[in-house]
Amino acid sequence: MKTGIRLLITCCCLVLAGCATQTQLAPMPSSADLYQDAKFAAPSRPVNADQLFDLSPAMQNYLRSPGFQNHTRNAGQQRGLFDALYTSGELKLDYDSTYTRNAAETFAARKGNCLSLVIMTAAFARAMGLNPYFQQALIDQQWSREGSLYIASTHVNLRLANRPIRDGTVDLAERSMTVDFLPPEDSKWYPTLPLDEATIVAMYMNNRAAEELARNRLDDAYWWARAAIEQSPSFISAYNTLGVVYFSHGDIAAAEKVYQRALQRSPEDTTLMRNLLPVLARLGKGNEAAALTTRLASIEPTPPFHFFQLGMKAMEQGRYAEARAQFAREVQRSPYYHEFHFWLAMAHWQLGEAGSARKQMSLAVDTSTTAEGAKRYSSKLDYLRSLSAAGARKAW
Repeated sequence: MKTGIRLLITCCCLVLAGCATQTQLAPMPSSADLYQDAKFAAPSRPVNADQLFDLSPAMQNYLRSPGFQNHTRNAGQQRGLFDALYTSGELKLDYDSTYTRNAAETFAARKGNCLSLVIMTAAFARAMGLNPYFQQALIDQQWSREGSLYIASTHVNLRLANRPIRDGTVDLAERSMTVDFLPPEDSKWYPTLPLDEATIVAMYMNNRAAEELARNRLDDAYWWARAAIEQSPSFISAYNTLGVVYFSHGDIAAAEKVYQRALQRSPEDTTLMRNLLPVLARLGKGNEAAALTTRLASIEPTPPFHFFQLGMKAMEQGRYAEARAQFAREVQRSPYYHEFHFWLAMAHWQLGEAGSARKQMSLAVDTSTTAEGAKRYSSKLDYLRSLSAAGARKAW
């Protein structure tokens, strides 16, 4: 299997890296010398977040609707909004990672990723006089891929409070409620770090940049990544995305400059390191690349998709038992990524393990992050069931 160069980017809840930190650091230096505006065409649509939290007329009508008014009258403002977010037919959303929506788009589509949910909920909360507090959940990054892009997803949620929290040491759990795509009983156990609104806006912009990158729209991706850095200069993920844009655009020296600047602030960021490696190789800096490879191996000996790549090679060579073992290792460390379940199902099927194949294909359906993906896996699951019923086994 030819893998080519892998480019890693970090997004917020693309099931979309850089780590949040509360350490007080010196301000980032000006980023003006990192930009290459003249090399990119104007964006196809305005690049800003001016309407990110705006309520549409439909959202305003929902707040005034008898059903929602009944929620808040019976349970109070905070609980009423919380209940609506988890009630089918009210504000409950379907998960969809196609692209990151603003508040009005999320409400209209009734679907989005975790950042979309946070943005929409914050917009409603503020209109109701509640106080939303943004948080990053400290859970392991989840990896996915779009072509040559490997995407690390972080996770955000928010807490709804009836009144402003003035003392940072107060336990919010006693007077606030967590809103999360994860079930409340799961999400409340994760440690969190507070995020300011500027970082949330930068996350939105960085997600938009990554989504444009995945569609190979490099001009739009550039302007979104640039805007994310301008919005929150300490948000390292945006620098990483800008570096990927430059590399994809053929601006190798510019990519190195961005990665090196970001690594000065976040020296153990393995995503930055892995993206810097092919840049150094293209620039003929073999000694630097070798030193970075050694350092990276000491920090992260098994990179994202490592066992998956071994499994795919084994599948191509007909070594299905080995492929099954490698895919199972990826599923173990990243159980919510649909593609791992799909290929584990294929390995089971080739080994004649129809029951296990159906189980893994069902998990691929459940963990898919788009309606289109879920539909595709569902059709494959139906096909497996029909073959099993007929006592047949075919290679795919």
